[in-house]
Amino acid sequence: MIHVAMFPHLAMGHLIAYLHLSNRLAERGHKVSFFVPTKPQPDLNPFNHHPHLISFISLTVPHVQGLPLGAQTMADVPLTLVHFFWIAIDNMQNQIKLLLQELKPDLILYDITHRLSSIARDLGIKTVHHCTTSASNNAYFLVPSRNLPLGIEEKLPETNYMVPPLDFPRSSLKLHLFEVLTVFPSSNKFGDDISFHQRLLTALNNCDAISFRTCREMEGKYCDYLNQQFKKPILLTGPALPETPNTPLEKQWDDWLSRFDPGSVIYCSFGSECILQTEQFQELVLGLELTGLPFLVALKPPFGFTTVEESLPSGFKERIGDRGVVYGGWVQQTLILAHPSVGCFVTHCGFGSMWESLASDCQIVGIPQGGDQFLNARVLSGELKVALEVERREEDGWFSKESIHKAVKEVMDGENQVGNELKENHAKWKQVLLSEGLEDAYIDSFIEKLQDLLEN
Repeated sequence: MIHVAMFPHLAMGHLIAYLHLSNRLAERGHKVSFFVPTKPQPDLNPFNHHPHLISFISLTVPHVQGLPLGAQTMADVPLTLVHFFWIAIDNMQNQIKLLLQELKPDLILYDITHRLSSIARDLGIKTVHHCTTSASNNAYFLVPSRNLPLGIEEKLPETNYMVPPLDFPRSSLKLHLFEVLTVFPSSNKFGDDISFHQRLLTALNNCDAISFRTCREMEGKYCDYLNQQFKKPILLTGPALPETPNTPLEKQWDDWLSRFDPGSVIYCSFGSECILQTEQFQELVLGLELTGLPFLVALKPPFGFTTVEESLPSGFKERIGDRGVVYGGWVQQTLILAHPSVGCFVTHCGFGSMWESLASDCQIVGIPQGGDQFLNARVLSGELKVALEVERREEDGWFSKESIHKAVKEVMDGENQVGNELKENHAKWKQVLLSEGLEDAYIDSFIEKLQDLLEN
């Protein structure tokens, strides 16, 4: 039995992804110590299918001046204050060290905590940087052939990132200028006077192995490229498709969705961290209104507002009546996507949402907002050809209500050739990813490589 510690980034998408992998390890009799603050634990409990082997190890997120009181995950922190949250995470290092000394795991899988590898190494604990972003994204941005010694990435012109690095695998992956400009603030320093970009580089360079929630069927060429670049083991957990929680869909959503015809409802969500500008928030909901179809939107309030209700366009609620719901809280996305009434997923293309969309039967419309989402959207639309991206203004990425309406109608129209081709491709990829034994084979291989790591 291997004793694995898990320390994911404190955001719900990351926590759920790590807990999913924990379940796979526990199914095979391995012990998991899962580091997580107390506040999100009730939301995570339904996803813990093996509580006798997966123990939640409670963390205390220290308060930092400027941070909202009681903040324990990214969902508790406005985007403008996120740098304070990173300071709090940096201040947890001694706490993590004491827990590792007490628990004595064989190895630890960690996310973005840049100093953890050196802490674990001093304690004789092997480290695996388990990425919750795609292999293609890491291969594009973070490989040594980018020639990015720590601390100089902020001096590079933004246009360097519009083209892939040297020897990058042939693909359809590319970025628009507005996307590069959106990603580039990751070079701003905070916390330990280190940028987000530097945190990732440090995590990748200092770990014993790198692992990804992906499979060779989708990202094999990027995994091989990463292995060539970093000269260390690249471990794959397989697609790790979403598990059905132990709890049913909340009654309010089940009752509302069940009122509509199969495959007729649009579900729209941009994850637990994304906050839109007010004008884009309003264009989005107005675009969904234009479709004439029922819709459920789960988004955080836009900048400048504390609730989604006060940010809605004038007369919007009166016009849509009971046909649409705009909700500002967290919802059970996996169960909503599995509901027979839902036929379209308008997504920011976060990595977790990408896998959830592939495991569903929903048509996929992408509106990436930042970070790895742009390349995830290119993988879905350009490599796999299962999604349609919303048309946007080249200079700044602005999308209009008309472009939202156009994209959704194109994928939802049963007589549209583009929509039908996307649906056929989606069905083929879903069959591949859900094929019998695929995920088990990846997990078994992953565990074997963890054992090899411990023996070397």
